[in-house]
Amino acid sequence: MLAKRLLSAVAVATVLSSTASAAVVPNHQSTSPWFSDSQTQLNTKLARTQVENAKNVILFVGDGMGITTLTAARILQGQQQGNTGEEGYLSFERFPYSALVKTYNVDAQTPDSAGTMTAMMSGLKTDVGVIGVDEDIVRGDCASVYGNEVISALELAELKGLATGVVSTARITHATPAATYAKSADRNWEDISDMPQAAIDAGCEDIASQLVNFEANLEARIAGSDVDGIEVAFGGGRRHFLPKQASFNSADAASAIEGDRTDNRDLTAEWQATYPNGQYVIDQAGFDGINSETTERVLGLFNESHMQYEQDRDNDIAGEPSLTQMTTKAMQILDNNANGYLLVVESGRVDHGHHAGSAYSALTDAIELSNAVAAAQASAGDDTLILVTADHGHVFTIAGYPKRGNPILGKVVAVGASEPSLAADGLPYTTVGYTNGLGMAALGDETNADAIYSHSNNNGRHDLSNVDTQSAGFHQESLVPLSSETHSGEDVTLHASGPGAHRAHGVIEQNQVFHLIEQALQLTAEQ
Repeated sequence: MLAKRLLSAVAVATVLSSTASAAVVPNHQSTSPWFSDSQTQLNTKLARTQVENAKNVILFVGDGMGITTLTAARILQGQQQGNTGEEGYLSFERFPYSALVKTYNVDAQTPDSAGTMTAMMSGLKTDVGVIGVDEDIVRGDCASVYGNEVISALELAELKGLATGVVSTARITHATPAATYAKSADRNWEDISDMPQAAIDAGCEDIASQLVNFEANLEARIAGSDVDGIEVAFGGGRRHFLPKQASFNSADAASAIEGDRTDNRDLTAEWQATYPNGQYVIDQAGFDGINSETTERVLGLFNESHMQYEQDRDNDIAGEPSLTQMTTKAMQILDNNANGYLLVVESGRVDHGHHAGSAYSALTDAIELSNAVAAAQASAGDDTLILVTADHGHVFTIAGYPKRGNPILGKVVAVGASEPSLAADGLPYTTVGYTNGLGMAALGDETNADAIYSHSNNNGRHDLSNVDTQSAGFHQESLVPLSSETHSGEDVTLHASGPGAHRAHGVIEQNQVFHLIEQALQLTAEQ
């Protein structure tokens, strides 16, 4: 019946469009590529078939990748390729299904990543700053965790016998990746040195320790369960796994003492003892040495803190893989499980670029996420559902009236003009900017956006006449002076392709992302 309705709709659309073109629409209009391309796209949508269940699911999360970020990133990508930019698409923007996602937390109009990712991974909304627990939690109160833990899609996948993986360019213990495996009254409890003594005494476990003990913890919570643990974990955050002693420094340590742990535990050694067949890697050479056909599992901690911004990766001490490389390798390893897999991939530094007021950093990392999605789609089979979304947006804007093809990171040049437009104060202004944050900085070719934090606030208007606003080191102007730019409360997008993708449509609550994953993989179905 559904197939008949679809075919009928296609037939009607075809007849209407051809009749309208012949009888009413002028030839120069109907032959315009804008006109004909739109007809083709509509007919393609009407002819879609729907498949309910998937063998594999990959969830991509662009942290902080709001709608304005998508628009600016697609334009920058096109301009880097020599085009005007506006006509292009990021890879996932061509997916057949999409939705708008409401991002608020239970207690917050403008959310944080802990609450939003817990919603996406667990199917219910919760408070700001807490991970893997429901809204009855009291942030920072260890005792309130017990009885309020929720089960994540990744844990359900483990219980179903699927392979699982977590990839992030942020610290692997940071809020977004942590929400796949941890339960914590505070997102900042990344290692024991971050925890108050009362929480330690009450028996709460830090997030890094929970990653290493994931298998044992899950089996302890679910009576009679027998899982084999997370097969792939790639990201930064090595400091949270090592003792605060110089003797434990890695070969590419950036600090005199790399580790932060005050309990003398070396979690990397504990992980290797738990999984003697697993590989622990810390740099590009180690990553390249992974044989994805024979590797049972891998822990890759590629930086002391967050991994590098994509634009800064060449400056890493020992080299580190790109998001595309990590995604591809993770898929190859997880695909060894005949039952299927669930892979969660976060582009964490889109968010960090925005917090630093660096559109260049945020957008180049968003483009790399698009590259990773394209690589995943190219190698995944028809049995894989791919979801691409964000946890929240940022107070990032595209403004003014720049002409078509004007550099998205440049100064506004109006239609028909050759020189930058001037504001009422007589100064030029950029197309993109921020409502709040540290303000303008011109750091030249400095590729590390976080360098801005060593500078004082510089908010308000500045004369940009002789400033290269397209350089990697330029940080846009902002109005409200804050120590860091903030999240926004706007909706974000969800893009879906593959089995079960048709369920992504309309305006949805963020926790529905979990249910899209669960239904596609049948995670709660009777075994």
